[in-house]
Amino acid sequence: MRRAAWGTFAGDMYIIPIREAFELNGRAPAASNPKAPKLPLPGWRTAISVPVGVRILHFTRRSFVGITLAGLAGAAVGSERSGVEGSGVERPGAESSAAVPPALLRRALDALEHHSGNIDHRDVIGIADFSQHSRAPRFHVLNLGDGTATSLLVAHGRGSDPAHTGWLERFSNQPRSQATSAGAYRTEAIYVGEHGRSMRLDGLDPTNDNAASRAIVVHGAWYVSDEIIRHFGLLGRSEGCLAVANSSLDEVLSRLGPGRLIYADKA
Repeated sequence: MRRAAWGTFAGDMYIIPIREAFELNGRAPAASNPKAPKLPLPGWRTAISVPVGVRILHFTRRSFVGITLAGLAGAAVGSERSGVEGSGVERPGAESSAAVPPALLRRALDALEHHSGNIDHRDVIGIADFSQHSRAPRFHVLNLGDGTATSLLVAHGRGSDPAHTGWLERFSNQPRSQATSAGAYRTEAIYVGEHGRSMRLDGLDPTNDNAASRAIVVHGAWYVSDEIIRHFGLLGRSEGCLAVANSSLDEVLSRLGPGRLIYADKA
């Protein structure tokens, strides 16, 4: 998997695309090409070796995160996908296994800023891209600290897909709609209920502010799995909850635990 790494220098950030075995884990790396030119970076004690063809790009702190994550997610499209064309199945849980559309990513990051007073932890966010078919790993768990993304399967509500085509047709915030709601959510308490371990959600926007009263939560579900996709070509549907694979639930609850942002929408 290709990675990007960065350092923070007096409020600015620098991203260095990593090629081959070229790695940067918080310190100046050794280049695979000893003749590569040495370039100084502010804040580093020594210059680093940069392979030919690799550019160092400068961004402000605000613009850096969105551009970096979009690049990371897009870089691995194709290399991390598993038999999509032949079987309709994509491998969930792969880092950066599907691209987050830049416009959707930008809206999610804007929501993080807009709702900053309600978000306690800004290290990891979740983005559910409901413009994708349900067989795609469309729930992206983004680590804003190191730029990595893990993409997982997630089901939408039956009220959003009445014909069960696998495509979300509409969002709704109405009680008893059994539909998925778009917007920013704050993750709340983890509890054990009807679906086992689950995590409550609080809707922060007018498009999803009934989430708590509708009992919209994150939970695991038997109908979200590779096996279901292999047999039926699509996932089952929830009653509006963000239902993930049982095998992914522990990761989702631990990484997106209480006080973090989940953003759901179409690209």
